[in-house]
Amino acid sequence: MKPFTLKEIAAACGGTLVCGDAEEQLTITSVERDSRQIKPGSLFLAIKGERADGHEYIEKCYDSGAVCAVCERAPKAKKPYILVPSTLDAVKEIGRAYREKFDIPVVGVSGSVGKTSTKEMLYAVLSQKYKTHKTQGNLNNELGVPLTLLSMPEDAEAAVIEMGISGFGEMTRLSRMVKPTVCVLTVIGCCHLENLGDRDGVLRAKTEMFSHAQSGAAFVLNGDDDKLSTVTSVGGTKPIFFGLGEGNRYRAENIQNNGEGGVSCTLCFDGERLDVTIPAIGSYMVTNALAAVAVGRLLGLDNDELRRGVEAYKTVGSRANVINTGRLRIIDDCYNANPTSVRASLDTLMNFDGRRVAVLGDMKELGANELALHYDTGAYAKELGVDAVIAVGPLAKELASGANGAWFEDIEQAKAALPELLQDGDTVLVKASHSMQFEKITEFLRTL
Repeated sequence: MKPFTLKEIAAACGGTLVCGDAEEQLTITSVERDSRQIKPGSLFLAIKGERADGHEYIEKCYDSGAVCAVCERAPKAKKPYILVPSTLDAVKEIGRAYREKFDIPVVGVSGSVGKTSTKEMLYAVLSQKYKTHKTQGNLNNELGVPLTLLSMPEDAEAAVIEMGISGFGEMTRLSRMVKPTVCVLTVIGCCHLENLGDRDGVLRAKTEMFSHAQSGAAFVLNGDDDKLSTVTSVGGTKPIFFGLGEGNRYRAENIQNNGEGGVSCTLCFDGERLDVTIPAIGSYMVTNALAAVAVGRLLGLDNDELRRGVEAYKTVGSRANVINTGRLRIIDDCYNANPTSVRASLDTLMNFDGRRVAVLGDMKELGANELALHYDTGAYAKELGVDAVIAVGPLAKELASGANGAWFEDIEQAKAALPELLQDGDTVLVKASHSMQFEKITEFLRTL
């Protein structure tokens, strides 16, 4: 990482640095919250979590080579430490200060659906020209974002930072750290309505990203989204719209979904036509590619670089990952779910030949209308012609009603019934909110 001294770190977070005079100028090599990841030169963040208190591991971290700890109470060892009221608050300020050491393009990405796949597409595209840093895993919240910033290598030439929220004010705090030079928003959907109320609330919360964007920032928005399309100016800057509609600057034609063969299309922008094949199963990836191409053009990539980038895309984790077991084709999309993303996944399911089955579970944090939203999702599956819907969880009972499908109270009940409900050659979509632990269903299906 770039040189970052203990004195600078303490000043950034307003903490009290306790060390010898000569130690103030010590630089760190990494920032870690997990004592098992400590390396010589690391800064250790002593965070008190639900299962463990990092303060109990400070001495172990010193023994492993940590040069300093950020903590809320003084350690026993006579080593450098920075005393703060809240380690969680401190890391945000430390991340913000480290971000300011970089004068590079930083793309902030958010949205109710598709932010991770768009982040990965942006990374694939920008990596054709720049050494690009990106968010790893699910590090997209108020702890994950500063950790992502603090892991940025010294020679990074661009960064793509995923930003996830569940309430008002969070995006403002994230954007203060990230200071995006390009803001990308994918879709304003029905998510976190328990805190945000309705889609207008989601729009307000997501567009908080703009509050700390760098001067001269660009705004790349999905013009097909009825909420985002109302954003006609941000501080005098006109957004760049992408989508399938004719009015978008970046749009696509000749879309052909070839199942596991990918999605082919022609990307159209500024008089250019770019034929690409996206290595993914969902047609929604076309809009993600358009967003990435728009950002790539802003950052100086030529058409060959753009095409290579789009075609280098790789899916991550349990996000539309196709698993062929010999008996079944499983679409493992169980990382998370809300009504908007489930509908998109159902659309993708319908691109496959043969019998199509959806194993769907509870969608969390939908607020007062959660039952109606589950019912409507089931009705959408029925309308599409999904051959069988298997719903799991208390809320999903309404989804089963809407789809005229089977319902099970929990995963174990569903697993007991699945062997009889599925047939050889079925394509099975598996999707629910992350807390439902539907990865257990995916693993079970692998054994059938």
